[in-house]
Amino acid sequence: MMEHFLDTVETIEPGQGFTHFGPEHLAWLAAFVLAALGTCAFYRHLEGAGRRRMRWAMAALLLLNEAFKTACLLIGGRWIPKYLPLHMCSLNIFLIALHAAHPSRLLGNYLYAVGIPTAVIALIFPSWSALPQTSFMNLHSFTVHIGLALYPLALTAGGDIRPHPRFLLPSLGLALGMAMPVYFIDLALGENFMFLMNAETGNPLGWFGEHMGNHLWGIPILGVVMLALMYALAWPAWRKARRMPHGKAI
Repeated sequence: MMEHFLDTVETIEPGQGFTHFGPEHLAWLAAFVLAALGTCAFYRHLEGAGRRRMRWAMAALLLLNEAFKTACLLIGGRWIPKYLPLHMCSLNIFLIALHAAHPSRLLGNYLYAVGIPTAVIALIFPSWSALPQTSFMNLHSFTVHIGLALYPLALTAGGDIRPHPRFLLPSLGLALGMAMPVYFIDLALGENFMFLMNAETGNPLGWFGEHMGNHLWGIPILGVVMLALMYALAWPAWRKARRMPHGKAI
């Protein structure tokens, strides 16, 4: 059962993976929903010191998850530059750690508006479906994306992240600011971090490549839709906070 534990998408034999929206995939999605409900409810009932400890714990688990991935790659002799933590979600691991240490309004809004939907999209359209459930990379990929979504979800549910429309453009600017140097790294290494070079199999960006000639059209289009949706969901709470005496939405 564990014979493919150290395999990656580069080494796995065909036919060992799982089907999109098949039983295994749906089980992971159900686990995510249950974990989100439980984590948000638990965080909301914590207070100052308890919340700080939980933020640190969630950030530490994400860092340990990334370290687990790197250790398995090195042990199996599978490490290649492709596995540098330069995808959007990988970078968000370190931004969550930064936020846990030094919370800020901009970073909180970014993790809400960009971090949540990118992690959820990765869970819905996993690029690692060629791998069996027992592969370390499958376990890492599902659990790390769940963790990336849980952190901002819990903090938003607890009111520690309060989405505000004035951080919409700065959040987009932060994402673009990370993408620009990653683009040149892609060119230098011949890699595809942030899917800036091509859309991998199953990636929603592939539709734009097929119908608009270049998958990159999908990044600004989906980005605008994603940000608009996330702030539309937060709009009622923000309006309510504005009407409260001495309320201050952040």
